[in-house]
Amino acid sequence: MIVVKTSAELERMRNSGRMVAEVLELLGERIAPGVTTLELDRIAEEQCLKRRAIPAFKGYGGFPFTICASPNDQVVHGFPNSIPLVTGDIISIDFGLIYEGFYGDSAYTFAVGKINGERQNLLDVTKQSLKDGIAAALPGGRLSDISHAVQSCAEAKGYGIVREFVGHGIGRALHEDPQVPNYGPAGRGPQLKPGMTLAIEPMVNFGSPSVKVLEDGWTAVTIDGGISAHFEHTVAITDNGPEILTKL
Repeated sequence: MIVVKTSAELERMRNSGRMVAEVLELLGERIAPGVTTLELDRIAEEQCLKRRAIPAFKGYGGFPFTICASPNDQVVHGFPNSIPLVTGDIISIDFGLIYEGFYGDSAYTFAVGKINGERQNLLDVTKQSLKDGIAAALPGGRLSDISHAVQSCAEAKGYGIVREFVGHGIGRALHEDPQVPNYGPAGRGPQLKPGMTLAIEPMVNFGSPSVKVLEDGWTAVTIDGGISAHFEHTVAITDNGPEILTKL
């Protein structure tokens, strides 16, 4: 069942979304060679407590951390650790929180120091695929319009779209209906209506789109060791078009 939010509920989601954006921006400022993702995880949890918010991921299905930290060939759900980041890495930080009963969820892939052109291009294309997907989230359209827009952008540049993981509805629960795949033909699925809220999150690989999950049961990596990027926003469908809730 797809939950359509009231104007009051959307206002609460704007608050949680803004907090997510603030914390991700702060984490981005801290990312540098020599920093560990465990340090970033600690900062994120401290920022939740400071805002009287609850970390959305910690304890969710047994996940033990506040952020998902996925460098280089890790696609999503990476565990923070004590290995220092090095110049040339890319690192996806996925972060969410709960405030006044509503979730916000966003991800950004950061460059660590100076990265090569190949990696920068992957980041640029993945970010653009998210923008294209959001632009297709129009009232009266169909859910798969988003999926098709994401896929078209990434594959036009020769990259692989991950199929095993998808975006999702979001609100009082972290994962609500509907699922939002990052691939497929346009014009299919539920009609998009004002008040629907979606987490749109393309995961784009430099090589094969296929992934595998490591023995920890969470960390997904590319099957061929290629690099991967991940960007995500929580978006509301409105009468005036899509509204990004996790943006400052």
